[in-house]
Amino acid sequence: MTEVGMRRCSLPTMAFTSVLLFICSIYSCYAQVPLVMWTSDGSSMPHLAEAAAGHTVSGGQLVSYLRSALSTAPHNVLVFLQDKLSIEDFTMYGGVFGNKQDSAFLNVESALQASSSPLVLSALDWTASHSVLDLFQKELSVSAVHIDTNTLKEMKLNSTQPLLLAVRLPYTAGSQSKEMLLKNDMIIGEVLDMFKSQDVPYTAVYTGLKPSRMIEDTPVMAGVSVGRSLLQTPPQQTVKPPLVYNNTAGQPCIMLWADTLLATYAGNQADLARNIFNSSVDTTGSFCNETVSRLVLNYRNILNLQSLQLIFSMSKIFFPVSARNWTVMDQVVLEYDGQRAIFNASAGINTPAEYSFRCQTVSSVQSPLLVPRNATDNATQWTLTFNDFQIQSFSVTGDSFAFASDCAGFFSVGIWMGLVISLLMLLILTYGLHMIMQLRTMDRFDDPKGPAISVPLSE
Repeated sequence: MTEVGMRRCSLPTMAFTSVLLFICSIYSCYAQVPLVMWTSDGSSMPHLAEAAAGHTVSGGQLVSYLRSALSTAPHNVLVFLQDKLSIEDFTMYGGVFGNKQDSAFLNVESALQASSSPLVLSALDWTASHSVLDLFQKELSVSAVHIDTNTLKEMKLNSTQPLLLAVRLPYTAGSQSKEMLLKNDMIIGEVLDMFKSQDVPYTAVYTGLKPSRMIEDTPVMAGVSVGRSLLQTPPQQTVKPPLVYNNTAGQPCIMLWADTLLATYAGNQADLARNIFNSSVDTTGSFCNETVSRLVLNYRNILNLQSLQLIFSMSKIFFPVSARNWTVMDQVVLEYDGQRAIFNASAGINTPAEYSFRCQTVSSVQSPLLVPRNATDNATQWTLTFNDFQIQSFSVTGDSFAFASDCAGFFSVGIWMGLVISLLMLLILTYGLHMIMQLRTMDRFDDPKGPAISVPLSE
């Protein structure tokens, strides 16, 4: 191939690479969350240089910031983790231009003003925000405690030992964003007041797990310019709230959400999730405590049955290998007209106790996570398929799920296909190299002036 031809071939490749780099750079600009850090009145931390404008703070730089701050700051750490947060939330709902009474961050702003040396990182890589708790746990050598705002008045703090408290805050996009941010700010204020009332110094961090405004809000590749534009409310999508079961004290202890709960029996199929998210579901028989949870969904006149109960039995088990508690779904039980069908689920449905479990498909048929207890059990007459299934039975705080542990395995079908094809190509390459190495060049040449060369056939 000539040099001109090689240049022509390389031009499309260079153009494609440039487009990919452009898309990645645009996405990285939007995939950022702010992080605010301050100390209580009377405490201080080193004056840390804030990141330059337009610079995104990486995970490694965040570690350096936190270590420097903890060198002098109090080791009683509060971490407020909001599901979604962007710097635009402070711009839209903060007290700008002197309108402090309209601010959705009154307690945060007053705490920053009272702190002697607050730290504000306006652009933190959102993937690094997930490791904030782990970083503090490593630096303080303590485990994080997730607290419930409803039990703040009962908490007793010990200032003699390091303490790491985590508070999960929800977020709602659209017209209810400001109301939700106001509620979150009130929760932050209550937690800070608890520390003040007990005269315990603290270091507080407020950040988001994901950006609330992503590249979808400004579709660059669709032809819309990336300049300044008026902020507008994105279209609302109706999402069913999760089913929440409260314990005897009125506190939420079990949460369930699913797009569909399909059950098939005797040729009849029904969606058991159709009417359980409208506050009319009957959960009689449910209970929960620190080690065992049981969620019971009661139905009448469904699947040609007079009565049907769908029961999720879960337990909290400590595994020494991981040195932590795990939530294990022991069984999924169907009780109907005096009969019982039992599916074992402990092999596939489990998650750390602080997390919720989520799976795109929980089924008793294809790649089953629900397995009949034995071959003669009534469960063999049933087929269950739960789509977009999520459940949490321990460490429930508020009306939103904790971080989800997904059931997706590491080796998916696509990964296996890639590995097999790569192995096949490697074998072909190895065989080709082996054949090339077996080629022999001529080491004898005929002299026209001399006698003819006689080469034995054995050579």
